[in-house]
Amino acid sequence: MRDRSLAPVLVVWTAAAIVAAAFAWIVGDVLWRGLAVVSPGFLASAPASGGRAGGIGPVIVSTVGILAVCLGAAAPLGLAAAVPLAEAGGGGFPRAVRASLDVLAGVPSIVFGLFGHLLFCRWLGLGFSILAGGLTLACMVLPLLVRSSEQGLRAARRQHAASAAALGLSRPAALLRVLVPAAAPALAVGLVLGIGRALAETAALLFTSGYVARMPSSFLDSGRTLSIHVYELAMNVPGGTPHAYGTAVVLIGVLVVLYQGAAAIAGRFNAEGGGTP
Repeated sequence: MRDRSLAPVLVVWTAAAIVAAAFAWIVGDVLWRGLAVVSPGFLASAPASGGRAGGIGPVIVSTVGILAVCLGAAAPLGLAAAVPLAEAGGGGFPRAVRASLDVLAGVPSIVFGLFGHLLFCRWLGLGFSILAGGLTLACMVLPLLVRSSEQGLRAARRQHAASAAALGLSRPAALLRVLVPAAAPALAVGLVLGIGRALAETAALLFTSGYVARMPSSFLDSGRTLSIHVYELAMNVPGGTPHAYGTAVVLIGVLVVLYQGAAAIAGRFNAEGGGTP
């Protein structure tokens, strides 16, 4: 009887060990091959010889610009859309909105790329630019941000709405001073997941931001992200594999830094009492 109860635990721990080992293998291989390439000069200089030499300075700037446009557009819209969904019940219209968001979250990125190329690049006249790429990524990550923010706000509402009402706070005041700070960990998780998807994207950006590796002078210039740079060096540039691994190391480092920043923000809100007024 005892052996039967231990069987599910062993299966779970075995699966977890396999996943952890696969992750460690991938990250270890990237670090082993890429750390030798990474240096201050590699981070600051421009690519040379098709990416076989030089660095990734312009690529980092383009990535930061596209990510800034993406989050600047998606984060406020995601929170603004999540608030009424969290307040709404289980009626037909809220259910339809949630189902639509779930469907959009599963749409292939190439479809978003074609949509962004038609809307932002052609109809709005932005061309292949950092602005067009960032807005396309905002459309991609918006469903994820809305759903994660909604779940966090609903959980915070169940825990703190009665306390806010007892203190006589208005609904806007309760939202800003209680619910949003209490939901900060869930909002941070959704933001990190959205950033991760945006940083790893290639197909959608090939149709919108382009893949020019020079230093952009404005948001209307074309730019190449880190993920596109890795793909280009690994697939289309003979002899570019070492620099592809170095770029992958930088990409992983950026993800780790962003995750730690989001975790620190969430931990700060938790330390302050979850937004209790």
